[in-house]
Amino acid sequence: MTDSPRPHGSPSPDADLHGAAPDDHGPRDDAGLLDAGPRDDAERDAGLRDRWHDTLLAARAGADGPDPLPYAENLLARWAEPQRRYHTTAHLAAVLDGIDTLAGHAADVHAVRLAAWFHDAVYRPDRSENEERSAALAERALPEAGVPEAVVAEVARLVRLTLTHDPAEGDRNGEALCDADLAVLAGNPQEYGAYAARVREEYGFVPDGAFREGRAAVLRQLLDLPRLFRTPHGAAVWEARARHNLATELELLASSGPTAR
Repeated sequence: MTDSPRPHGSPSPDADLHGAAPDDHGPRDDAGLLDAGPRDDAERDAGLRDRWHDTLLAARAGADGPDPLPYAENLLARWAEPQRRYHTTAHLAAVLDGIDTLAGHAADVHAVRLAAWFHDAVYRPDRSENEERSAALAERALPEAGVPEAVVAEVARLVRLTLTHDPAEGDRNGEALCDADLAVLAGNPQEYGAYAARVREEYGFVPDGAFREGRAAVLRQLLDLPRLFRTPHGAAVWEARARHNLATELELLASSGPTAR
């Protein structure tokens, strides 16, 4: 995971994707957003609508289906919920950009792109069932949207895989999605600093000491992995930078207060 451990809680039912309101609970403090301004957000959302349209039509493989736009609007509304600071439409766009970079590695890039759209479609920072609930949403919405059963199953599998970011050897779709999701760890110092700040804002309800302990545990877990990235591009271009960033953040956390070991 690229964020901090989430406490367990009881899930609430999710609305269907088509024509229903997204789950809109959770922290409501809107201060300190680091995202781009309204014009940039509008341009990004317009681009995301186009990307969704093209991906959904490609995944249908010529089959008929309903208008893609209502699905895009509902998903974008979910990704723009007020409790989000890092898991926003900016993150969705970044993951899709990463998949574009890794497209040649994926066995079914359309399934991987659909999985990116759904992988945090249900997101509460105080809950631990987000991946499962997001996968269940995909399993309900995509058949209605005209996506073949086999592709729906693959999308749901990939969404669930983002709980661990541990694809099996040879799982090319899983490797592409997980590497794209973790690519934020390999940003330049300013980008990584903004990412870390967004994560802290998203967990603003967690006291500083508890957050430092949980975040440090996540960073150590990542650094202990034999490799963060599974694709050739990720290993060659992102691995070293990501490890440097993780180690630097861990040092900063240690210097700002005690962390459990």
